[in-house]
Amino acid sequence: METQKGSLKSTITVSLTNYLDAGSIVAGASGLTLWQNYLQLSGTHLGWLNALSANCFGAAIGAIIGGRLADKYGRKTIYTYNMLLYMLGVGIILCSYNFPMLLAGFLVTGISVGVGVPASWTYISETSEVNNRGRNIGISQLAWSVGPAIIFLLGWLFAPTGPLGSQVHRLGSFVLQTTDEASLALFGNRLIFLTLFIVAFIAWILQRQLSESADWVETKQQESVEKQERPYKSLFTNIINIKTILYLVGIYVTWNFVAGAMGFFMPHVYETAGGLSNETANFLQMAMWGLTALFSFVGFALLADKVNQRWLYAFGTSLGVLAWIILTFVGITDKAALWAFVVIWGVHAGLGVQAFYALWASELFPAKYRAASQGLMFFLVRGLSAVWSFVFTAIFAEGKGFYTSGIIMVILMVVSLIIGVIGTPKTRGKSLKQITQERYGS
Repeated sequence: METQKGSLKSTITVSLTNYLDAGSIVAGASGLTLWQNYLQLSGTHLGWLNALSANCFGAAIGAIIGGRLADKYGRKTIYTYNMLLYMLGVGIILCSYNFPMLLAGFLVTGISVGVGVPASWTYISETSEVNNRGRNIGISQLAWSVGPAIIFLLGWLFAPTGPLGSQVHRLGSFVLQTTDEASLALFGNRLIFLTLFIVAFIAWILQRQLSESADWVETKQQESVEKQERPYKSLFTNIINIKTILYLVGIYVTWNFVAGAMGFFMPHVYETAGGLSNETANFLQMAMWGLTALFSFVGFALLADKVNQRWLYAFGTSLGVLAWIILTFVGITDKAALWAFVVIWGVHAGLGVQAFYALWASELFPAKYRAASQGLMFFLVRGLSAVWSFVFTAIFAEGKGFYTSGIIMVILMVVSLIIGVIGTPKTRGKSLKQITQERYGS
């Protein structure tokens, strides 16, 4: 139940899933240009990698499956054994030597990410004390941010011109038995995927030891003695559910169009539009995600249960709007503007849309289809993001592509800000049972 002890310990254990989810996205992003050089990939190839990855449609497929399974078989069952699928995906990427193999690895990893997200967020929410639900979701977002920060740190260290670049080059030459420069330059990125494989194995061992969510157990016991309607029937026919889905998808899809493109393409944008090296691009991303991790804790985890959530959401999301205004209208080649963008966006991402979506999506639905509803929304958001990835690459490839892309990013952030502020739910300080009863009745 929500008053059970040890929620912090279980939150940290389950949050390893978030570390791996975000880490798999940026691991590909940190070496995207290196993969492009190694396999001679076109812009269309890059679009397909993003579209089928954990950033977009791969996660969408996994979410629609995983959410329903988590409600049927339990939260713990899904996110624990899902780690085996994750290890398979990153293992394929680790060994890839052609585009089909690389694409398959991204797809399998993406499906695993989608399967794990609804189960993990739901479990954290259901095992949290009433006044610590925001804190625990914030900690899970901290893990989501620490993953990219560490991955980009490794990307910076292992880059061909990075501090450990020469050592990685020699190790790659020994392991791969080749002198091909494109292959050796990519070896550091393969090592990054190896670290994800190791962490996933550790997570699989630890998460097997957790107890199942008491809320889920109680719901299944009730279903065994009462004739229940099909969960999806209620999900799609209840007007409260429909309004909630439209609201949450509205704030998340507009923000995800921006953040998703950044998560996968931003190092590539830095290197092409900004003229930076792979080493510098990864360093900027490392700094940005480090700030995101910091403010996920001091900005969201410590405040979400204590302050007005509408004002916190408005402040955090406004920073995201400001960041893209600076980068777009001052210019990506201006060093001051570039660093201002990195700092402001890093703060925004820690206490902005992602954390609030994770919190509200796990609060606003009954336990019987709490994970399924998240799976459905994640499917919609990541599926639309897959389509957007092709649009983004097409726009960015044109002459003034970055400027046009930047204006679109500003507009999307403003829309997410407006929708979120208008519809902020009043759930702070209430138990999940209380929230459900207020919204749906007895």
